[in-house]
Amino acid sequence: MEIHVNNKLYAVEQGATLATLLQFIQIPSTKGIAIAVNDQVIPKRSWDNVSLSPSDQVTIIRATQGG
Repeated sequence: MEIHVNNKLYAVEQGATLATLLQFIQIPSTKGIAIAVNDQVIPKRSWDNVSLSPSDQVTIIRATQGG
């Protein structure tokens, strides 16, 4: 199935969760990351349980230092 992550198209397996998506796109650490699916923020404790659906819009935001 195809989903969009930060406006980039990815093909992932049916039933993929947010946790498996992070592994698939090779995000090494989950510290300082927020994820929204279809404009709804998903708590980190739910990443293993939230299954993605075709055409989902996933936004991954990484906190950075600076001013």
